Amino acid sequence: MMNEDEVLTLLQDVGAFRAGHFVFVSGLHADTYVNKNAMYPYTREMSRLCKSIAERFVGKNVGAVVGPATGGIILSQWVAYHLSELEGREVYGAYADKDGDGFAIKRGYDEIIKGKNVLVVEDLVTTGGSLRKTIGAVRIAGGNVIGAVAVCNRGNVTQEAVGNPPEFISLLTVQLEQWPESSCELCERGIPINTDVGHGKDFLARKNQ
Repeated sequence: MMNEDEVLTLLQDVGAFRAGHFVFVSGLHADTYVNKNAMYPYTREMSRLCKSIAERFVGKNVGAVVGPATGGIILSQWVAYHLSELEGREVYGAYADKDGDGFAIKRGYDEIIKGKNVLVVEDLVTTGGSLRKTIGAVRIAGGNVIGAVAVCNRGNVTQEAVGNPPEFISLLTVQLEQWPESSCELCERGIPINTDVGHGKDFLARKNQ
């Protein structure tokens, strides 16, 4: 089972965890950026990460794993695969579709998860909203949510914030330093803004007008 240092190293190796000077969509500046999409092309690393999630739920009679579209689709498949291998039985992988401002279990997956113990997985939580809505959708579809897992918890998101599943686990917790533009310590120190990820490019374009 991977510890926090191993998870952090893996995310750094695939370019998903970066240090520097970043601008978020909120306008806040920060010294850390978690680019969750950067990890998905690396199948060996994703398999290892998801096996670590699966190992935490061996023996808990998980019948299906569900994640919110889109990244959660990949997570749910890998975690379900490893649970199936570890327990020698079929554990289904499914996902929740975006549905207006929320999520819903469609495509016949509601019948697959109905009456089963369900593990809900997510890549990154900042407010916990997507995870909470996915857990709600699973419950509406008749699934029994026994736990929820986030690869990275970036916003001190609590168990209550994601809908009070019986168990909420984060593989990595990031204490994010962030500042308003008017009092950004990184700006004051003259640290260049990253324009590859986040909204740094838009910020600089606006400043240079």
